Amino acid sequence: MRDDLQGLEVSQKELQKLTNLPVNDELVIIINPLQILGKKLIKKIKGSEGATVIFIGFSTVVLGYLIFDILIKLFATWITTPSWLLLILSGLWIGGLIQTILYLIWKKRTKVVKANMTNSLLILLNDVDRYNAVIKAIDINDQIEEAGNPEVSIKEREKVIAALKLTKTDLIRALKTERILRENKSFILTNTELFVNNLATLTAMQVTEQATEHGRLLNEALEIALDVQHEMRRLQSQR
Repeated sequence: MRDDLQGLEVSQKELQKLTNLPVNDELVIIINPLQILGKKLIKKIKGSEGATVIFIGFSTVVLGYLIFDILIKLFATWITTPSWLLLILSGLWIGGLIQTILYLIWKKRTKVVKANMTNSLLILLNDVDRYNAVIKAIDINDQIEEAGNPEVSIKEREKVIAALKLTKTDLIRALKTERILRENKSFILTNTELFVNNLATLTAMQVTEQATEHGRLLNEALEIALDVQHEMRRLQSQR
């Protein structure tokens, strides 16, 4: 990702901090981290560190098995099942237990989001998704350009980036406002700076060249900003 796109995306961590809710929380599947670890190990094995990685990995497995075998013989002498089979069964049981705990935590967090979800928040979350999709589209376009296709270069890139920055500012402001009203339903907003928007500036930057890539991106940013401003006005009316 190019430097001018760095930090523009609204990350999940930032979104959860702004809303004070575990929004967009995904269920962690313990197999996925293991697959990622396996791919990293295979990559290292194929590299110059292959012999070292194999030796360390094999030593770790053997050492773990020996420790487990010794513990079984010392504290569970009544168990007749082979220690290697018991180790596999124990691993599966522990893995299942961890996955169950992760599911229960995820389910609880999902219920918290549903209980606190407002119509305004739902709309703003959709706007965040649309905004992040624009960032992703520009990043992919940049990769295509760097692959040897200069004709796809986004013209007037500075205007597009400036528009996205303004849109992100409005998104953050709207999310903060929604959270204040949601958490303080009887609270009358006195922080007027929350309602100062950059819509006029963004509108002035809009280009009429609908067919061009930079024009499409600017118009997309404007549409998101308009949607955000509509919600801001609706939130203001709740004061």
